Amino acid sequence: MTDNTTRLDHVVLWVRDPVASADFYEKTVGLRPLRVLEFTEGKVSFPSVRLNDETILDLMPHSTAPRMKMLPGAADSAGHPVNHVCIALPGDDFDTLHSRLEERAVPVSEFSYDSFGARGNARRSFYFRDPDGNVLEARHYD
Repeated sequence: MTDNTTRLDHVVLWVRDPVASADFYEKTVGLRPLRVLEFTEGKVSFPSVRLNDETILDLMPHSTAPRMKMLPGAADSAGHPVNHVCIALPGDDFDTLHSRLEERAVPVSEFSYDSFGARGNARRSFYFRDPDGNVLEARHYD
């Protein structure tokens, strides 16, 4: 049975090199890449990475901006990343991500404590950037 309740389906991030971005999100952040081979073979316009069973991040190459015609001015959003995307993780995965980022010399912010989010106040959170400058927040509630 399909659950049709309201939820976040995907976020589109503008990136310079979708394959390199997918590699970063797989090896550094720990997300599963989708459609990378199909992208490199020219079969699809962009690859994605899976955040969870219900949500993906699409890695949209800047080169597609001129073809963005779904709304007037849509192409103008290329190069303007959102303020940040927040991913909530279990505590152990949060610590593993923080360690992987540090091992790969990805700058991370100081920890924040008790910051408000979708599930109330998170125990800890921190921020980091992907290779294209998109800002991500990692947090855990437990």
